[in-house]
Amino acid sequence: MNKIKLTALPCICADVFYGTEIIRPGGEALNFAAHASHFKDIDVTLLGVVGKDEYAEAIMDSISKLDIDKNHIRIDERYQTANNMTYLTESGDRYYKDDSWNGEILDNIVLNDNEIRILSRSDVVFVHFWASCFSQVVELKETLGFKLAVDFDVYRDFADMERFAPHVDFFMISGSEELLPRFKELSNKYRCLFNVSLAERGSVTYFNGQEFKVQAVKVESIIDTTGCGDSYHAGFVCSYMLENNIEKAMNVGSEIAAETLKHYGGF
Repeated sequence: MNKIKLTALPCICADVFYGTEIIRPGGEALNFAAHASHFKDIDVTLLGVVGKDEYAEAIMDSISKLDIDKNHIRIDERYQTANNMTYLTESGDRYYKDDSWNGEILDNIVLNDNEIRILSRSDVVFVHFWASCFSQVVELKETLGFKLAVDFDVYRDFADMERFAPHVDFFMISGSEELLPRFKELSNKYRCLFNVSLAERGSVTYFNGQEFKVQAVKVESIIDTTGCGDSYHAGFVCSYMLENNIEKAMNVGSEIAAETLKHYGGF
């Protein structure tokens, strides 16, 4: 069996935990790639941009031993590596303040010829809906033919999201039960896996109108929820690409997410 080529882009950042000396590499693409790299039949490439500073050093050191192709990460010395001041409640839930995010380096990414070549060789590409290069990735999917996995996070403009549904293979969103009928309806119109994460209530996937439900794996002591969704998505996408089994993919994602809850940071 040939290995599946997966590319994750572009958010690479450092999560700084307020009131501690803890700095953890993070960002949707980095977290996703880190977990995907543990699947032996997946070849993982990470694309993005970092500065030349201590945050970038911490990030690159953290993934130095992971089986990820890191050779195409850009360095832009004009800006600080993206970073996020993270606050935690007593129960481990994270929250942010208005000035938490410093991500100017990620604001205007346009994929270059080398990065486009990497996408052209990819079987599946993961990107976050908020990424500045999102529209470019969608356009490239139509010409290059890779499968596209998109994290829509907590976006709620359904008319806007439906515009992208014909182009997306893994449509992933964080939601609640009242949103489920809308995704079931969408699944009758578009041949796409609509996956809704419900936190401690598990997850639901719709495909061709059929509903799949999986319970969350119980965790006795939650340390930090950072990256939990990214780790679930990595397990879900990688498992499905390898075995084409929706329910198993959801369970794999839940197991990886449960492990992520037990430590600081996304991986």
